Amino acid sequence: MELEELVEKFRMKDAKAFEKLYGMYADNISGVINNIVKNNDIAQEICQDVFVKAWNNAESYNVSKGRFFTWMLNIARNAAIDEVRSKSHKNSKQNLSADFFVNILEDKNDLNTQVDTIGIKSLLTNLKEKCVQIIDLLYFKGYTQKEAAEELEIPVGTVKTRNRSCISQIRGNIAI
Repeated sequence: MELEELVEKFRMKDAKAFEKLYGMYADNISGVINNIVKNNDIAQEICQDVFVKAWNNAESYNVSKGRFFTWMLNIARNAAIDEVRSKSHKNSKQNLSADFFVNILEDKNDLNTQVDTIGIKSLLTNLKEKCVQIIDLLYFKGYTQKEAAEELEIPVGTVKTRNRSCISQIRGNIAI
């Protein structure tokens, strides 16, 4: 069966054509998606969603505008970019909170001494609460400056200024 005929059957909702095209293109499309999202499991899931979306919108494919594979690739690329821009994807990429590591310490009798032995507490002394918040969000939780601004409900410029100021104060604490 020629590709044009296969695509036409796909457009007419032929399940066998769907299976055949999936077998032909799934690995390549999944690979393109994986290059964008950097996670094979998510790439596989998005690839399946792309084929379902193509199936549901098959009538919008126009042979005169390009090849079927290119059309599918554009759907896949857009879906992958949407995933990367999604809040759930960004949240999954953030660093773990420093609070997560507190319970890992072996001797829980004197946490202040143990935390101070790795130098964190001494670096954050004399910092105002707003500096501690900025440092926590940007460096321990992996937020971008824009995300930190949204979380703290302040302008991005303020986050940038406070970050520079706080880093300068921390540098001063290192010299102490």
